[in-house]
Amino acid sequence: MGDQDKGSLAALRPTEPQRRYLERGLSQPGGKLPLFDSEGREVASRTVQACLAHGWAEPWFNNPIKPDWQVCRLTAKGYAVLGQAPPDVVHEDAASKRHRMKI
Repeated sequence: MGDQDKGSLAALRPTEPQRRYLERGLSQPGGKLPLFDSEGREVASRTVQACLAHGWAEPWFNNPIKPDWQVCRLTAKGYAVLGQAPPDVVHEDAASKRHRMKI
């Protein structure tokens, strides 16, 4: 594997600040990502933008109270980079099993 290939693989993994940001969405309904870090500071816009650019996060809705803050949520790719399955996949499987049990 060449140096360029190693660099490409590293780019597929979030940096530590990006990982911390993304991991906070794992415990939130709908995978909502935080506007503030665990110490109450606003999440750096470069962190949010990088996660959006990689497809790990997506804009969710406009914040009516503070329109310049972007409310985002985890994508399926974001869950995958964290080694998790998106909740929708789990719910769909459970719903399918319940449906089959009724038949």
